[in-house]
Amino acid sequence: MIRELHEKLINQEISAEKLTSDYFAAIEEKDPEIRAYLSLNKEFALDKARLVDKKIKNGEKIDLLAGIPCSIKDNICIEGLPATAASKVLENYIAPYDATVIRKLKECDAVLLGKTNLDEFAMGASTENSAFQITKNPHDTARVPGGTSGGAAASVAADECVWALGSDTGGSVRQPSSFCGVVGFKPTYGSVSRYGLIAMASSFDQIGPAARSVEDAAIVFSRISGKDRFDSTTIPVAEKNYENFLGNLDPSDLKIGVPKEFFAAEGLDREVEKIIRDAIFKYEKLGAKIIDISLKNFDYALATYYIIMPCEASSNLARFDGIRYGQSIEKEKTNENFILSDIYFKSREKYLGPEVKRRIMLGTYALSAGYYDQYYLKAQKVRALIKKEFEEAFQKVDVILGPTAPTPAFKVGEKTKNPLEMYLSDIYTVTANIAGIPAISIPAGNAKIEEKELPVGLQLMGRWFDEKALLNAAYVFEKS
Repeated sequence: MIRELHEKLINQEISAEKLTSDYFAAIEEKDPEIRAYLSLNKEFALDKARLVDKKIKNGEKIDLLAGIPCSIKDNICIEGLPATAASKVLENYIAPYDATVIRKLKECDAVLLGKTNLDEFAMGASTENSAFQITKNPHDTARVPGGTSGGAAASVAADECVWALGSDTGGSVRQPSSFCGVVGFKPTYGSVSRYGLIAMASSFDQIGPAARSVEDAAIVFSRISGKDRFDSTTIPVAEKNYENFLGNLDPSDLKIGVPKEFFAAEGLDREVEKIIRDAIFKYEKLGAKIIDISLKNFDYALATYYIIMPCEASSNLARFDGIRYGQSIEKEKTNENFILSDIYFKSREKYLGPEVKRRIMLGTYALSAGYYDQYYLKAQKVRALIKKEFEEAFQKVDVILGPTAPTPAFKVGEKTKNPLEMYLSDIYTVTANIAGIPAISIPAGNAKIEEKELPVGLQLMGRWFDEKALLNAAYVFEKS
């Protein structure tokens, strides 16, 4: 879709200003029900669109993303705009600088429509943990859009933007993309700068796009990837403009690994299993080689993730104490005299949500004296084993295939009382973050649940920094 709109813009069949205005009109019409956006930035977006129109009229060459409207998850900083991370702690916070990905998008003249909803501090799997509103699934507004980038995926699925930028810590772009029937892409850890992303779990977090197609995801990734002096975990990316490499893969050269553990996992819906097995058969018909593999440590991945991630989150969120960052109880009108520790405790108690508190307490406990070796250190050892297992698997196969999520979108409120059941939504996605490998979710079909047709996502995982092969493998399926 991005390429088609680009052609229309440069041929002056449509103006960037009109395109942007149309999307704001769509947001005004649909978002009162979907509730994907937390804030809009009409003035800035329209100014950027007019600039693109002026460049086109002057005969200047423009980027593929120039004039194309997008949404940004509200834990990614845009200078002068709110960056709330969907938390009351940051309700009044205005970002003083641009995240590196935003700087790159501005250089491309992309049109940033506004900031989208998420689970508070990117903690959740349904976008029900936002301190401000619950986002709804455009395919069935009685159901969740997934999380934590639920607002990003819903804004794309509801046609309230062309593409969106989210963050993926344990599947937070891929799982909502599966629920909403769009493409969700998590690049290799270190290929996209995290500078300006409000950190949740630093060794897992990665920024990635939700889009209408694999090509759109490739276009966005090409523009935001690369080495950044503000993020020491980034490395130079060898190839840019990944969209130009799509379609070069002969399916008969593709070796796809299917772990047997994926179909023995707890809670896998039968409809989802059938759709994924049909997808495997489709790849086979196209000529791809299907190879049965085993990821023996897959059963430990979820537990490993939910030990390490809260530990990192508890450290990262320590800064939101009412003194350094975030709202403070001290600023309220009160007759109480607070000592410093009271300000810490009472500010965090009042302004942090229940899921954030739960994960901070889990992480603090696992890092405490007497439990560090028992939990955190052991989880890091299992993480190394999981990574090694992927290294061995990728000696035999090019990509690994499975479901993105064990079920289609569930109903609002269905899993909020059982956190463990909610965490199981991440069972297939966390392994890619644990190992740091790239992964993509693409629409594979629809499951009929209670007379509703609900999207189901197919997940492909690839070798470290081999986004070219991964995107090509996804493109083969999409075009079939």
